[in-house]
Amino acid sequence: MSVVDNWDHWKEFLDGRLDQAQEKGLSDEVISDVAYQVGEYLASQVEPKNDQERVLAELWKVADKEEQHAIANMMVKLVDHK
Repeated sequence: MSVVDNWDHWKEFLDGRLDQAQEKGLSDEVISDVAYQVGEYLASQVEPKNDQERVLAELWKVADKEEQHAIANMMVKLVDHK
């Protein structure tokens, strides 16, 4: 099973990558840029596997670049809420 097949697995995966980035001392700006790049990749290369991913994909498609950065930042906040 891929991490994108299940929403909770996806969030756990993102949380783990965020923890690694923070442990390596990456700035919030760099993390934000990487989150945006991941969002771009997912939107253009990966078919949504669940309802949550479909909603995110649809929002990404209608958003302008600034709004896409906001979506990426919200995903970072979602998994970093501990």
